[in-house]
Amino acid sequence: MAMTRMPMVQYLVQKGLLAKEQLDEALKVQQQTKNPDLGRILVELNFVGEREVVEARAQEAGMPFVDLDRTEIETSATNVVPERIAKLHTVIPVKKEGMQLLLAMANPRNIQALDDVKLASGCRVVPAMAVPGAIEDAIRKSYAGSSPAAGGGGGGAAALQSNFTADIRQAIATAGVAASVNQLPDEAVDDGDEQMADQAPIIRLANALIQQAIVDRASDIHVEPQQRHLRIRYRIDGVLMEAMTVPKNLQAPLISRLKIMADMNIAERRVPQDGRIEVRTNQKDFDLRVSAVPTPFGEKIVMRILDKSSIMIGLNKLGFTEENQAIIEELTSQPNGMFLCTGPTGSGKTTTQYSVLNKLNTIGVNILTVEDPIEYQLGGIAQVGVNRKAGLSFATALRAFLRQDPDIIMVGEMRDLETAEIAIESSLTGHLVLSTLHTNDAPSATLRMIDMGVEPYLIAATVIGVLAQRLARRLCPNCKEPYEIPVADLVRFGMKMEAGDDMDRLVQIYRPVGCDNCRGTGYRGRTGIHELMLVNDEIAEMVVRRAPLADIRDAAKANGMKELKEDGLGKVLSGVTDPAEVRRVVFTAGH
Repeated sequence: MAMTRMPMVQYLVQKGLLAKEQLDEALKVQQQTKNPDLGRILVELNFVGEREVVEARAQEAGMPFVDLDRTEIETSATNVVPERIAKLHTVIPVKKEGMQLLLAMANPRNIQALDDVKLASGCRVVPAMAVPGAIEDAIRKSYAGSSPAAGGGGGGAAALQSNFTADIRQAIATAGVAASVNQLPDEAVDDGDEQMADQAPIIRLANALIQQAIVDRASDIHVEPQQRHLRIRYRIDGVLMEAMTVPKNLQAPLISRLKIMADMNIAERRVPQDGRIEVRTNQKDFDLRVSAVPTPFGEKIVMRILDKSSIMIGLNKLGFTEENQAIIEELTSQPNGMFLCTGPTGSGKTTTQYSVLNKLNTIGVNILTVEDPIEYQLGGIAQVGVNRKAGLSFATALRAFLRQDPDIIMVGEMRDLETAEIAIESSLTGHLVLSTLHTNDAPSATLRMIDMGVEPYLIAATVIGVLAQRLARRLCPNCKEPYEIPVADLVRFGMKMEAGDDMDRLVQIYRPVGCDNCRGTGYRGRTGIHELMLVNDEIAEMVVRRAPLADIRDAAKANGMKELKEDGLGKVLSGVTDPAEVRRVVFTAGH
């Protein structure tokens, strides 16, 4: 039976929770402040509590209200929704009956939250309203301390903290630091404490943080000063996870130690600095690209971990379909032309380019690269790093390359017209050029070059292919579980529907669960999602006459290009990843 709706204010007055005089005063405040949120005003004036306002809003919206302080959260409900989704959207699954899931939400109008929960759980979602603070408390209580499987892929942070090496704990303990953050003073650490940077416990702590990140397969380490403590986060499989907190009075010596290791100026804390650390562990070499920036609570350090062996894995390990891999190998075997990789920062463009270079790197080929900075050092290839202070730019290096008898040239990124024009000149004079651009998809690359000022006929004459890509997390093969989803829910991912096809037909896909093997996240490793556009005569002609982007995309699809979402769908149907992950990395607002 449908709920009887009642305006929020009327409900509060009728329940005896709000007096008419209080309402009149709140309305005056609303008129003065121009604040449209009358409920928030009532709470701030202490006329009613937040719980009562949320309950009244639920009544007004005609949906259930859940008092989480008096409601038991069912494990069967939290099992099917990962903690990351619960935290991202401030929602908590409350009860699961068959394939129906009651979901308490801070914002029931959040369509993306409903879609993500529906895709992750495979259930029909019934939204309910609850107090946001109570939802956050329920998330912490429901997911914290559970077994890896129980969190539906949400126990990653806890798993990281519980697996820290004894070296870290010993280093903190040896420094004589109180375990409780609340016992620490608020004031900033004195400069004199930086002399601790060379003491053994701080050295062990810095080394242990780096070693643990490598063990956990992290790509980045974030050392972040907060008001009362120092937060350590690792980016694992593209997602940041809180690893641990370090007491505030170890902040200055630890950051100083990291800056010493990176050959930075430890006395300078007012401007950004860059550095590099070389690490060897388990017979493998790693480079750490280090960046320090000043913040109100101290310098934040971010260390990008570069595994030198990762570029040797080959194209067949990057998630390409057999068809796309064959096309890329054919394109990059051409004596001249330009092959572009596009995508946002962190989408794996550089790894793809290096993998291509590694395959092409033979005795009979002269390969030159210009990069900013050089991320991986490849034997047998002449790599030049940009040095703007010395006047060495992309364009300057490219001009010099043309006098170095090159066969293949890689330009780390085409950022301006001058660089693009010299790269095109290199291609026109008989060289294969590899480079990257920042565009969302493959067809947009040609328009981006035109926007930079490159003549369309030059693009048509040189660009032979464009690869757009993203990185999505792989489902952990040890704990992923199958479930069925209506085919209609996959249409937006490019699922083809035949005439008369049943929209309610179920297909089997997989979702994350969480286990010791994946540290409770439900994911382990990443795979590429790709969109490969071949520039044939038709597309070249369209570029020359500046055809609309939609027309170029349609022509590319007619020529066999699969869009990012379609390649992602293929990996969902084969059990490599899940719909929520494809949506996270592929879909943008309005798409």
